[in-house]
Amino acid sequence: MDSAVCAAIAAQKHETYALHFSYGQRTEHRELQSARAIANELQLAKFLPLSIDLFRIIGGSALTDSSIAVPDAPAEGPDPDVIGASIPVTYVPFRNAHFLSAAVSWAEVLGADAIYIGAVEQDSSGYPDCRPAYYEAFQQLIRTGTRHGSIRVETPLISMRKHEIVRRGLELSAPFHVTWSCYTGNQAACGTCESCILRLRAFAEAGVDDPIPYATDWRQTANAPRNASRETSGTR
Repeated sequence: MDSAVCAAIAAQKHETYALHFSYGQRTEHRELQSARAIANELQLAKFLPLSIDLFRIIGGSALTDSSIAVPDAPAEGPDPDVIGASIPVTYVPFRNAHFLSAAVSWAEVLGADAIYIGAVEQDSSGYPDCRPAYYEAFQQLIRTGTRHGSIRVETPLISMRKHEIVRRGLELSAPFHVTWSCYTGNQAACGTCESCILRLRAFAEAGVDDPIPYATDWRQTANAPRNASRETSGTR
């Protein structure tokens, strides 16, 4: 969802090239389908899918290691007062640095001015690679380690709340109907993982319906007893 809005923002100002990563995540095939559809809907200049296997091999994240359960989230989402107090099991170690590195390499080949990434700090799950300081540090790396040092890292959503991102996406006609945020579902979003809850809450706060299918209706289950976590099968 965030990446789609970020791409729509970039496409307002630039000829935009889309980069997608399959990295062994549970929903990698569904995410690839979604990313390709977003690029088509926004009529981006080119869509480049890349596959990296190191995260699946390394493990250590519930998104890439089938032995680690993806936890259910509270229906109201994570407490904003404690975000960042601990790193969730869905954190993929140093993932965004690998994504950015590949994007910088392609940007140098293309002669691109900027890299856009849909990182969000305010309503994230407390991932350390979604903080402004992370991208400021990476910007310095680009200055010192590229041919001209002039490629900018743009994070237009980083200080926004999720419901604000939904509203901005609606203003830009972002193709929410083809986006995918779920950590586990491939046919229908589970509706219970933290990513689903954050997304559902954002659409509810924005006063609009989420257009993708869900296996669980969060409004009916918000007050029901729930298991702390569940095992899910991988998608590879």
